[in-house]
Amino acid sequence: MRVLASVLSLALAVSAAAGPTAPAAAAAAPPGRVDPAEVDAFVTGYLDRHGLPGAAVAVVRDGETVHEAGYGEGLGGAPLTEHSRLRIGSVAKSFTAFAVLRLADEGRVDLDAPVTRYLPDFRPDRGITLRQLLSHTSGLPSPVVVAPATTLEEGVARIAEWELSAEPGTSYAYSNANYWVAARVVEAVAGRPFGDHLAERVFAPLGMDDTVGTTTPSEPVEGLVPGHVTAYGGALPAPEPEAMNGGAGGVVSTAHDMAAWLAMQQRGGIGPDGRRLLSEALVEESRNRQPHAGRAGLGWRHSGEGVTPARVSHSGVTAGFNAQQDLVTGSGYGVAVLVNAFSPAREHAYEISSGIIDLTEGRTPDPGAPTATAVDLVLGALTAAALALGVLGLRRSGRWAARRAAWPAWRFGLRLLPQLAAPALAVFLFLVAPALEGNSYTTADAFRLFPAFMVLVAALAAAGAALTAARVAARVRTAAPGAGEARR
Repeated sequence: MRVLASVLSLALAVSAAAGPTAPAAAAAAPPGRVDPAEVDAFVTGYLDRHGLPGAAVAVVRDGETVHEAGYGEGLGGAPLTEHSRLRIGSVAKSFTAFAVLRLADEGRVDLDAPVTRYLPDFRPDRGITLRQLLSHTSGLPSPVVVAPATTLEEGVARIAEWELSAEPGTSYAYSNANYWVAARVVEAVAGRPFGDHLAERVFAPLGMDDTVGTTTPSEPVEGLVPGHVTAYGGALPAPEPEAMNGGAGGVVSTAHDMAAWLAMQQRGGIGPDGRRLLSEALVEESRNRQPHAGRAGLGWRHSGEGVTPARVSHSGVTAGFNAQQDLVTGSGYGVAVLVNAFSPAREHAYEISSGIIDLTEGRTPDPGAPTATAVDLVLGALTAAALALGVLGLRRSGRWAARRAAWPAWRFGLRLLPQLAAPALAVFLFLVAPALEGNSYTTADAFRLFPAFMVLVAALAAAGAALTAARVAARVRTAAPGAGEARR
């Protein structure tokens, strides 16, 4: 159990020691139009170093695409391209915000009106507004376990039982529930499913022909690239757990389509055909820091202190994918990165995007040390050690029990409790947690959250359970009539 207690501290130590170094000093050449060959070399090297199956990127500047490409393996082992479909996770929130803002631009919704104006049955009410939903200042919590739902209407209805974590409009707290409700408002006002509204009012005008909005991961999407989770320097297939993610993370897109989206943002709301899709004032408002929202805008978020150059962004993480979108207002560049893998210890899409931005700034990007792989290898070593110590303990269980033969049963039982902690944790993670609130997560889904750590937990659990059983059996044999004479 001391091994289990040391896992996080050792992993964090390795992460700190092997973490990415600061970007290299600026190259002699001034910032300018990025060289596609340099982008290709950086991304390819990054994927190789970090054991990722593939990625697709798009680079835009001043409203025009300057580079887009795919790397690695995609659907059915075919090369991944800029037209490959991948999940973008919470990057989808920017599209939801844009759909709401278009309705506001047309006078069909008011950002500062209460949600109950559009959803009369919405609870908890407390005067929550659309602006507060889009800036994560509504006070809606973000519970770890959420009951399943298959439609936005059903998903929003279950919120009625939740308690607010803060008074609306007073503080920032990220929650997918904000965007479920915002998407449901769009459905109610537009009179059609949210995915259909996105298709007609957002994707089609931008020529995003391969982008679709879904409500749950079980909805079939033709050509969707399989997702993965990293483990021990490689990647394992990772199907998405069933969950209602409409409005908050249900969009599937491509690097090519994301380039069109970012280019429109840079043009201040003007589509590729020259038609205005959103007023320039509302495009700017979407990126403005909102009241009591810290760095958050409406579907966008400003970079933190020390991030150079400053950017407005949104990231996305799912069980098998990672995505990042960045707009660098100072240089006029924008970058979108879609990765068909999730890593528990690192957001690779952010790191790749940052490296490409370094190239646009005339700097040499640093792909960083394979931190996630190093953490997994540490966990793998601890797993091997746990199994070895478990085997050694089994071999010595008879002598261990004999030395405590005179102990009363209650004291002997208390001495066994520490080694039952890992089995109890394993039962909770693999059996109890997936069943809480009737959620649709399975034991396999729990394992894929962090395979290397879950394998360690399973190894500790197996060793602890086997050792407990062996020591109890040895005590029973020791206490059996005639056992002492037999030993003599």
